[in-house]
Amino acid sequence: MRRLLLASLIALPVAAHAACPDADAIGQVAEALLDNRPSPAFTGMTSLADGFCAQDQLVAVLRESWGRPIGYKVGLTSAPVQQRFGVNHPVRGVLMESSVSLRDGATVPARFGAVPVIESDFLVRVRDGGINQAGHDRLEILRHLDQVIPYIELPDLVLSGGFDGPNLLAINVGARLGVVGAPIPVEPTQDFVDRLASMTVTMVDDRGQERARTPGSAALGHPLDVVAFLIEDLARAGKQLEAGQLLSVAGYSPTLPLEAGRTYTVRYDGLVAQSVSVSVRTR
Repeated sequence: MRRLLLASLIALPVAAHAACPDADAIGQVAEALLDNRPSPAFTGMTSLADGFCAQDQLVAVLRESWGRPIGYKVGLTSAPVQQRFGVNHPVRGVLMESSVSLRDGATVPARFGAVPVIESDFLVRVRDGGINQAGHDRLEILRHLDQVIPYIELPDLVLSGGFDGPNLLAINVGARLGVVGAPIPVEPTQDFVDRLASMTVTMVDDRGQERARTPGSAALGHPLDVVAFLIEDLARAGKQLEAGQLLSVAGYSPTLPLEAGRTYTVRYDGLVAQSVSVSVRTR
């Protein structure tokens, strides 16, 4: 496995960055992810650009095991977590097929990854490329989405000990697995825009213990503002959103450890007439 990973990395074009991790360092982290064991953080990275350089290489290697890229993940959507990683804005990663491979009610190992955690989240699906010209107009952004989707993210933070923003980018913002609920058709109205902000997102476990509760506005003030950030962030990198892509737009809870034999449910109240939810069970 180690030899195959290194061969894949050597074949990749690498952009010139002063402190972009080399193929050996990327290979060690990729191997740790595939073996479900923690890895030391990357050393020597001096900027977020170095983190993106590492991310590009890691995603290219992992796609053989985790599937092709199918969209994006936005992390650090609140000030407290930004401060924790030493950045003052959100960051993006790549969603791969594994990130949306599980359906509501799925069972996963409590130790599904090297450093497995669970997080309340939310997906939106891009309807068409017109979204790239929507700017910060929330209703205009909504017109270019066709679904919003309950979502539990199961990230893998793989790196042992504390780490910074470039390292978070390097590990693709922790994207690994996720559980997808039933899609909800978008209503391209101001009322739906308002409900996205005012909905309440709650995570509970099968003992009835509430693990987290936040309003929709907890993500940058509005989940559609996260999409606006992503559009601008991709444009700076010469990229655009495309029809059919899925976007993970909000961490509506802290990243929490999992216990074996538990069921975790994330509920969304106030978005549509009836409460909607998505669940996952651990073994």
